[in-house]
Amino acid sequence: MGESSMRNRQNIVINIIESDIDVDASRHIREVVFVVEQEVPPEIEYDEFEESSTHILARIDGEAVGTARWRQTDQGQKLERFAVLKSARGQGVGEALVNFILEQIEDKHTSYLNSQVVAIDFYKRCGFEAIGGIFYEADIPHRKMIYKAT
Repeated sequence: MGESSMRNRQNIVINIIESDIDVDASRHIREVVFVVEQEVPPEIEYDEFEESSTHILARIDGEAVGTARWRQTDQGQKLERFAVLKSARGQGVGEALVNFILEQIEDKHTSYLNSQVVAIDFYKRCGFEAIGGIFYEADIPHRKMIYKAT
């Protein structure tokens, strides 16, 4: 890891969303990444789990650049809705979001997510293992991944 990567990672600040301003910033990021870039219909992107999930927001130098959420399901803690603006990709924001959530979860061995197929290698580097076959959410191929706590 080069010095600039370390500096970028140090500039990432992640917080649990508690204010309306942060809610709006998170929704904007999800709108740009999922609805605009990936053409996910808004009615699918914003679901019935918005209120029951814990949402987080990542900032670099004060600018909101990434978001994610997690929630309890009957299968464990589900990590989802990871979105990072194009301008901040490759700077460690996604990894910082994953790590922040995993630090918040007490029972990590029940943590899982549904990864877009194109992101499987990223989540593998974060400690997840793909299981089962490919399935589609919003016409995008996914695979379930479970956290393999070390």
